[in-house]
Amino acid sequence: MPSRPVAPLALAGLLMLACGLTGPAAAQNKPPPAPTIYTCNTPDGRRLTSDRPIAECQAREQRMLNSDGSVRKMVPPAMSPEEQVAADQRKRNEEVQRAAQQDAIRRDRNLLQRFADQAAHQRAREGALDDIREAMQQSEKRLQVLATERKPMLDEAEFYKGKRLPLKLQHQLDTNEAAAAAQRESIDNQKAEIVRVNKLYDEELSRLKRLWAGAAPGSLDNKPAASGASQAPPAKPPVQASPASGR
Repeated sequence: MPSRPVAPLALAGLLMLACGLTGPAAAQNKPPPAPTIYTCNTPDGRRLTSDRPIAECQAREQRMLNSDGSVRKMVPPAMSPEEQVAADQRKRNEEVQRAAQQDAIRRDRNLLQRFADQAAHQRAREGALDDIREAMQQSEKRLQVLATERKPMLDEAEFYKGKRLPLKLQHQLDTNEAAAAAQRESIDNQKAEIVRVNKLYDEELSRLKRLWAGAAPGSLDNKPAASGASQAPPAKPPVQASPASGR
């Protein structure tokens, strides 16, 4: 009697049943992972073996073996607390050096982006110096005004030569002198600021010349001052004194 053909759905069911029966069996027949073997020699000559790192040999080198006895890798001894502190410090130092190097690279790239040539850098220098020079001019003008205001006070003081000045006049003279001293100090500070800004721009220009010549960003000496010229803070405004009271 001829065999009847199996319907497609029935065939699919048979295949699924076969997979369900053979899958677990195949998983059971899969070989287990090879065991890990640790071995070491103690200071007194004993040879220890374990399936995990050996506590007695923490301060000694251990061998991790394959199941056939061949060495898979060497496990270095654990560090002492002092050695761990030193290792951690070395790691922190390396991280600081890497961060400084990355910062130097960014700084040099930013310099090249801001200043295509020396003319662009000189314009930035003049812009920074102009602010300071303007502040200095304001201080000098204020000094002239204070000198003008002081002259009639001195003329009046001549009438009291050899005598004690009236309290009001003495107060006016003291106030005027304090304001003038503040302006003179401001001018001195602005002169020092001009020197400082020029020094920063000189250092920055020296760095830029080497970068323009082809030096790789971050390959030059990393001086913090060489990176701040183009962001030099503006000069402090001159001190404005209140006019003398009673005049």
